[in-house]
Amino acid sequence: RVLSLELNKDRDVERIHGSGINTLDIEPVEGRYMLSGGSDGVIVLYDLENLSRKPSYTCKALFTVGRSHPDVHKFSVETVQWYPHDTGMFTSSSFDKTLKIWDTNTLQPADIFHFEGTVYSHHMSPVATKHCLIAVGTKSPKVQLCDLKSGSSSHILQGHRQEVLAVSWSPRHEYILATGSADGKVKLWDVRRASGCLSTLDQHNGEKSKASSEAANTAHNGRVNGLCYTNDGLHLLTIGTDDRMRLWNSSTGENTLVNYGKVCNESRKGLKFAISCGCNPEFAFVPYGSTIAVYTVFTGELITMLRGHYSTVNCCVFQPHFQELYSGSKDCNILAWIPAPREPAPDDISEKSLPQQHLNPAYEDAWSSSDDEG
Repeated sequence: RVLSLELNKDRDVERIHGSGINTLDIEPVEGRYMLSGGSDGVIVLYDLENLSRKPSYTCKALFTVGRSHPDVHKFSVETVQWYPHDTGMFTSSSFDKTLKIWDTNTLQPADIFHFEGTVYSHHMSPVATKHCLIAVGTKSPKVQLCDLKSGSSSHILQGHRQEVLAVSWSPRHEYILATGSADGKVKLWDVRRASGCLSTLDQHNGEKSKASSEAANTAHNGRVNGLCYTNDGLHLLTIGTDDRMRLWNSSTGENTLVNYGKVCNESRKGLKFAISCGCNPEFAFVPYGSTIAVYTVFTGELITMLRGHYSTVNCCVFQPHFQELYSGSKDCNILAWIPAPREPAPDDISEKSLPQQHLNPAYEDAWSSSDDEG
């Protein structure tokens, strides 16, 4: 199904945003509700379900935190995320230096965290049961951890030298966090440990001589602005402004050396890409200019480019229940990419549907095929 993804002409996502769309998230409980965040601070919640039951339909916006809302973000919303365990709460962070925790039912912020610099990215663990920490990447090199239970953001992870553009919790171990920074480094942390950092990923797997001019232990020769774990948490995919994507073994920290070719990435901020879930092999969907490049994660093969947006694609999100993809762009549109209906396989085709001209009339079967005629 993923290999046959195409722009669906029968499904529209209601156009609400008047400016570029930076971030999308689909709640993991039912896979039915989607959030989007725009560069004007607006947040929209969509119902993806086809309530009309007609083949052609529009995913309706259920509500909007619009410019007139008293608690709307003042600047660009960079990340939206549903609370992983139910749809009653969602989170958003913005260049206005805040992270907001929203009550879905009242559309009021239940809590607001303030930071000293721009917020590029935040993430809640999809699997945590023992902690309620939200990891936040900001203009500061320190990774902030905000505790939903206590409402404080006292925990800090120190080790990066420049701003933190991407953060992602492991879907396998609830205390393991990956962070990517403009310093070219990707760090893995165990947030229970005082020293914090478990390892700093090294693209050369330790083989480069220490005397070399390249900084030791860099994941990319440029800013690291995207991170995504595979669904089982065993591998981590990173993307950098060196136009490279790298796949790491998340337990050993080893660069697997999969070659994806040149992955153009001119984003000055975090890039939100996605990995498929529930299909084998796994695919990565990566915004690539005004298209979305689809790669096989473990072989690096570029399968296809999804074309349909008119301007830079900023984010994409995968819907595992139906193997669908949604993408958001600077062109203010959210597009739905749905697997094409399958042609029947050759052995399903009955002889009746074969083109008749291939049969010599002399050999045509003149018998009636129904049983009730003698």
